[in-house]
Amino acid sequence: MHDTDYIIVGAGSAGCVLANRLTENGKHKVTLLEAGGSDARFYVHLPLGYGKLFYDPAVNWLYKTEPDPGLAGQQDHWPRGKLLGGSSSINAMVYIRGHRADYEEWGAENPGWGWDDCLTAYKAMEDTEAGGDAYRGKGGPLFISENRKGLHWLVEDYIKACGQAGLPHNRDFNGAEQEGAGTYQMTIKNARRNSAARAFLRPAMKRKNLNVITRAQVTRVLFEGKRAVGVEYLRGGVRCELRCNAEVILSGGAINSPQLLQLSGIGPGGLLAGLNIPLVQENANVGDHLNDHQGVNYTWRMKVATYNDLLRPWWGKAFVGLQYFLTGGGPLAKSINHGGGFFRTRPDLDRPNMQLYLQAFSTLLPKAGERPLLTPDPFPGLSIGLSNCRPTSRGHIQIKSPDPLAHPTITANAFSTDHDVQEMLEAVKYLRHIAAQPALAHLIAEELRPGPAVQSDADMIADVRQRSGTVYHPSCTARMGRDAASSVVDARLRVHGVQGLRVIDAAAFPNLIAGNTNAPAMMIGWKGAELVLADAR
Repeated sequence: MHDTDYIIVGAGSAGCVLANRLTENGKHKVTLLEAGGSDARFYVHLPLGYGKLFYDPAVNWLYKTEPDPGLAGQQDHWPRGKLLGGSSSINAMVYIRGHRADYEEWGAENPGWGWDDCLTAYKAMEDTEAGGDAYRGKGGPLFISENRKGLHWLVEDYIKACGQAGLPHNRDFNGAEQEGAGTYQMTIKNARRNSAARAFLRPAMKRKNLNVITRAQVTRVLFEGKRAVGVEYLRGGVRCELRCNAEVILSGGAINSPQLLQLSGIGPGGLLAGLNIPLVQENANVGDHLNDHQGVNYTWRMKVATYNDLLRPWWGKAFVGLQYFLTGGGPLAKSINHGGGFFRTRPDLDRPNMQLYLQAFSTLLPKAGERPLLTPDPFPGLSIGLSNCRPTSRGHIQIKSPDPLAHPTITANAFSTDHDVQEMLEAVKYLRHIAAQPALAHLIAEELRPGPAVQSDADMIADVRQRSGTVYHPSCTARMGRDAASSVVDARLRVHGVQGLRVIDAAAFPNLIAGNTNAPAMMIGWKGAELVLADAR
């Protein structure tokens, strides 16, 4: 039993921001509980080291979906961070806010969450390398690299090819316009990953009013009537209770937050009754509305050298290792996604519906136990990937046991609507259109995946289903909305029907934004802290 004002469950992208902001004024005692351990690991801080974390159970929940008809019956691998920083400590570090229209849709139902509101929060938390302007922040706690130097030279050819294909150069996907091709900004600082733990939590851990407890697996929220009063957690095999004076805040992410709500008696009544979990508040939306981006790569054998030629041989590994440690530069100092962009599959669309990822390397030959970023194919390869920005397919997350240590059932339902299948077909045709442009075509030896034999619409769709998978952006499973008929939390992120309990993380997104979700997860932590502090007055 410990005295604290706020309990935050989960030290991920949102939880780290919350811990920082709720302790900043010194008025509140905050306890942050994290199921995983420390982020003090070499491959966490080495930017390109995230391939080594992809299947590492020491830092990764290693979730698997149910067999998915939309993915040719396959189970998809869903890595999620299990350490300080959460998934911001194992992700590819691309910093994308999303399209302004995404937030206008948020704000249409949820006052205070429109584009102007969220832009204010983004600018306040950012320290953008290029400097502040009408769209970007300067001087905030989160440094964002412009990623202009040390890029692979093929990035320039890719951007030229996109221009030849009708997609103009865009220097800032987080600026006035999202559409176009260019380089990605990164959460990297001084050649090291700039996770939410590094940017927000580590500075806050110096404060006496923050207590961080790692390897603390929260098993349920404790209630007195309809009020959340604390949590129960396991640590070192010992069952503990922690009570709070103010609120419990769930920041476990789109999988763990709805899982914990259900374990605590908030969720679909039939599901909980079947597992003999006492009902605190029925809400069929808990774990529902699961939304995620799906992606696929096209890969070419190149006539010119790519990172494959440098990262695969022993001498190349030695060279880039020395380059990194002596200069802080080279391939190890970056994500593999040097470039990318956003495009529309049809001109009548009002905003981009697809995202691009350029990788000057390839990994068609798998390596057991890791994502082989540091051991690519033994030939020069280039991959261009894409993912859908606004899929209409919806899945759900449900506990399958009252055992809090059992992974929940994840039903992704990828490509379960005709809309999602059709726009992916249009999108992969555009990938080939880009590769056929003069700036790239003369550098390409042959298409390897899916290969020139895959030409008909039916074959291209079959290939999409066979080779696609998550791009690691699950969201909306405790979505924000007006009432419990269609949502889990209100516009102040308070769980409908109970008191003293909020969900502040990607689970609370009303809709999935167009782009990588680490930036909006941190933003929801920033704005969520403002709401908590305002309600504490």
